[in-house]
Amino acid sequence: MTFVEGPVTVTVPATSANLGPGYDSLGLALDLRDELTGEVVPGETLEVTVEGAGEGTVPLDESHLVVRSMRAAFEIIGKQPAGLRLHCHNRIPHARGLGSSSAAIIGGLVLARALVAGGELILDDDTLFQKAAEIEGHPDNVAPAFHGGFTIAGDDDGFFAVRTAVDPRVSVVVFVPATGVETKAARGLLPDTVPHSDAAADAGRTALLVAALSDAPEHLHRATRDFLHQEYRRPAMPESLALVDELRADGVAAIVSGAGPTVLAFSSGVESAETTKLIGRCPEGWACHALSVDMDGVRIL
Repeated sequence: MTFVEGPVTVTVPATSANLGPGYDSLGLALDLRDELTGEVVPGETLEVTVEGAGEGTVPLDESHLVVRSMRAAFEIIGKQPAGLRLHCHNRIPHARGLGSSSAAIIGGLVLARALVAGGELILDDDTLFQKAAEIEGHPDNVAPAFHGGFTIAGDDDGFFAVRTAVDPRVSVVVFVPATGVETKAARGLLPDTVPHSDAAADAGRTALLVAALSDAPEHLHRATRDFLHQEYRRPAMPESLALVDELRADGVAAIVSGAGPTVLAFSSGVESAETTKLIGRCPEGWACHALSVDMDGVRIL
C-alpha cells in the first residue's frame, strides 16, 4: 500500500446526542460541518493548524484529537507516515454538546484511511466505527457523525448503530452559550440509580421519539420529555435548563443537546415562521443557528 499524492479533505457534521429521553443511545446529525485537510509530507515533521473553534486553545502536536485518531487508523492499516500536515477548519463549537470530539475522531479516522491507497480494504466501515466508538467511549455521537441522519446506537457485545428515517419537516434551532461544560463534569452529576418509574417512563418516551422523528413530528414535545439526565445536570448549566423550561412551557420541543450546555429546539423548517420566532428567543450573548438535519454524515471532498 502507498500513500496518495496531494492533500485530502473530509467534512464531518455536528451531532446532538441524548435527544431528551434517548440517553447514550439516540443521535442526530446537524448541518454544521468541520472541514479537515490532511497530507502526507516528506521528513518526520508534524504540522497542525487550526482556524475557527479551538483556535489558540487546542494542542498542535501528537495529542491533538484528530492526529491521535489518524494515528489509530494508520496503525490498523499498518502504514504509519513519518511526516504529516493537518489543517482543521472548525465550525462546531467545543464543549457545547454538539459533538465536536466525535467529529474530530470520525474525521481523523476517515481522513487517514483516505490517505492510504486501498486503505478501506483493511479499515472497513464497521472496523472504523468500532474504533471511533472505542476512542470516544460511547457510540451515540460518532454514529450520526459517520452515518448522518438519525441513529440509534449502543454497546452490546460490541458497538452498534442503526440509522432510521427522519421526517423531512424536521429541523432544529440550537442556542449556544458563550461558555462550555466539559462532558466529564456533566456526566459526574448523574446518579448511579434512578427510580424504576422514571426508567419506565423514559423508555416509553424514547420509543415515541423514534416514531415522532420518523413521521410524526407533531408528537415531538411529548416525546422529548426526559426523566434520566437533564434535571440532574441543572447545577452545571442553570441558564440552559431555564431556557428549556421556558420553551417547553410554550409548547416547544426543547432539550439539552448532548451533555450541554447548548439547548436544541425542534422546528418545522430552517426558513419557517416557527424557526424565525425561535431565533428571536436567543438569550443575549448566546449564538443561535437554524440547522437542517444532515443526511450525509462524513464526506470526502
